Amino acid sequence: MTTRTRTLHRVNEKDGAPRPHRRTAVSVGVLLIVCTAASILSVAPLGSLLDRPVDLARLAASDNRVVLAALIEFVAAATGSGIAIALYPVLRPYGRALALGAAAARTVGGVLVLVGTLALLALLSLAQGSTSPGPTDGAATEASVRVLLAVRDWEANFLLSLPFLLGAALYYCVMYRATVVPRWLSAWGLVGVGLSLVATLSAGFTQDFGFTTSSTALNAPIALQEMVLAFWLIAKGFNAQPGPQAPSAS
Repeated sequence: MTTRTRTLHRVNEKDGAPRPHRRTAVSVGVLLIVCTAASILSVAPLGSLLDRPVDLARLAASDNRVVLAALIEFVAAATGSGIAIALYPVLRPYGRALALGAAAARTVGGVLVLVGTLALLALLSLAQGSTSPGPTDGAATEASVRVLLAVRDWEANFLLSLPFLLGAALYYCVMYRATVVPRWLSAWGLVGVGLSLVATLSAGFTQDFGFTTSSTALNAPIALQEMVLAFWLIAKGFNAQPGPQAPSAS
């Protein structure tokens, strides 16, 4: 057994968690909570500003609310990517390729969040330009608004979910194999990812981007699971005696 592996199995007498990864467990738990909270709260400052048809004068006058929403979306992007990145050193001994793939997929997801945020800020600038003195091309402005809103819709309701769900599936696979958390919790995550993927694909093919009863029901299991996982990691950390390492990590 290598020195690194012996260190991994050294147990903290107070809580039974592996000493080197106790802080990582808490960090991942906090990231999960902050990411979920930011994803939910990001829509609050906007309210009905983006309801169709968009009132550009009202949007232009609400610049502080738009910038606040953009900042919250940035937090969601950073914490969403940070979850898999923080998990990487813990999961790497049990599946380096899967752990690295999870970090890469969630990072791509974070970039897509920022694409939607950029579309929101561009929409604000367009609204401010349309209400400033001087001639404006109403048809061009309306077309630009539609394009930017479409970018937001497709990013938030379809494209964003794909890398985030892929990343979650990859790190739950490693968690299940390594038993760094109870297997029922990892299995719950995998089932939740599958159900959420069904909702995402349905939204993409039907282009129904509203909060429907079916989409809410399909996305609820993974949302609840991530909160349970977050509080589990904060309270108990990773298992003190995880499963065997992958052969490639020896």
